[in-house]
Amino acid sequence: MDDPSRGAVGSGPPGSRADTGRAAWEQERSRGFGAEERTVGIVPVTPDVLGDDDVDPQVLGDGRDYSREDLDAARRDWSDFPSPTASRAAPPVPGTAEGAPSAATPIDPDSPRARRAEAPEPSVRRPGGRPYPETGEDHEHYADERTPLTAAIPIPRMEQIEQHDWHRRIRDLEHRLLGAERSLTYREMAKELGVSTVSARKLWRALGFPNLDDDVKAFTYADVEALAAMIELVRAGHLNEQTAISLTRSVGQMTDRMVVWQIEALVEDRMTQQRLPDATARSQVIETLPSLIDPLQQLTAYAWRRQLSAALQRLTVRVESGLAASAAGRDGSEDDAPLPLARAVGFVDLVSYTSLSRTMNERTLAETVQRFESVCAEIISIGGGRLVKTVGDEVLFNAETPEAGADIALALAETIAADEVLPQARGAVVWGRVLSRMGDIYGPTVNLAARLTALADPGSVLVDTVTAETLDEDDYMLVPQPPRMVRGFGEVQPHMLLRAGGDGIRLDT
Repeated sequence: MDDPSRGAVGSGPPGSRADTGRAAWEQERSRGFGAEERTVGIVPVTPDVLGDDDVDPQVLGDGRDYSREDLDAARRDWSDFPSPTASRAAPPVPGTAEGAPSAATPIDPDSPRARRAEAPEPSVRRPGGRPYPETGEDHEHYADERTPLTAAIPIPRMEQIEQHDWHRRIRDLEHRLLGAERSLTYREMAKELGVSTVSARKLWRALGFPNLDDDVKAFTYADVEALAAMIELVRAGHLNEQTAISLTRSVGQMTDRMVVWQIEALVEDRMTQQRLPDATARSQVIETLPSLIDPLQQLTAYAWRRQLSAALQRLTVRVESGLAASAAGRDGSEDDAPLPLARAVGFVDLVSYTSLSRTMNERTLAETVQRFESVCAEIISIGGGRLVKTVGDEVLFNAETPEAGADIALALAETIAADEVLPQARGAVVWGRVLSRMGDIYGPTVNLAARLTALADPGSVLVDTVTAETLDEDDYMLVPQPPRMVRGFGEVQPHMLLRAGGDGIRLDT
């Protein structure tokens, strides 16, 4: 806080060195903001916006022009004035020896610098708002004249303005997606739902979101409406609490993976098509998303209905026929006999992917992973199978018949081997029974398929003895391999699966 006894500008009599130094410091500080533009926060404010009464003369300076020597003197005479660079050592002035004395003596009233300080401010101004001196000096040299003191003045940069605009767009997009402001705490949301806070937390976590403090207003009335739909199903007796939470979790997990996938696909598109860096591509995706929300929401709702229709056929109507087919070559003592669904379970993975990924840059790795997933998804769909999940370099699928599973596995191995981007693949198929839960499949059949995949040579597909006996020898060649000890299964007789004739599954060109 300035001492009132020091006067409005300086601490000494008007015209003294201290008064000149203080005014010089104030003027130089104002020039960091520009004489024609000041900034409040990160929004530019000009004098015509502020009005004459709002312009602070101590911020805009006293109209005189000061040299580097004046500013050096100001720093010494006002050493008690809080300076943002007090903790940093100022760099030496170019052209002077380190430790040499600076111009700390009073200004000669007859010197050009003193006459320049008394001269009226010219009409010609620099781009930053600072006037050029009409003294014939090199303007370019003079424009670069800044002191270390002004370098630390908090001048809002373009990056700050862009960051502010980025956050504003995110907030606007969030409001559109959520449909309302976050105005409710856990307790308030639970009260609206008519349940305990514990129950509200369980449903919220089931959607895939973390716990929050009780006093945080993080929820909207749209959240209340969505969770109330599941609570009403429990109250009506259609579901118990555990099933309601499981259904909610299915939506949360699937949509979480879906939106991450969609955003990354859009980012990759910008990076590939426009050769943008990752950060710039993500910023552009934010600008694009508003036009994509409604189409993606419409597609998601329809795809869910279509998938539900297909699942009704796959998981209910054809279950009995599948179990009957799986009974061939079995005596009922198998480990998977109690399980309800008969499926051909297949694994395919990329050979030497781990070592290859260490040598790939970001773009090459992304291209490899996306190409692998795309090829697998296309072939599995064409073959009538279901892609259960992908884990890095490995894909798990199932099919309703052993023939469909065999065709898919062979097509994957052949297509990947011919692909210029992907390394070779290997795989295995096992026909047996599985348990389907939470979108995944479980049981000994799944484990055996994974073990056989690890034993397969690059480019080959293995099956176990039961699967080999099930497949028609007119369509497939089955080459017995030496017995192998398989962890958890003992001695197993693998067979190499080959195509006897036909084209098999082919991707559209």
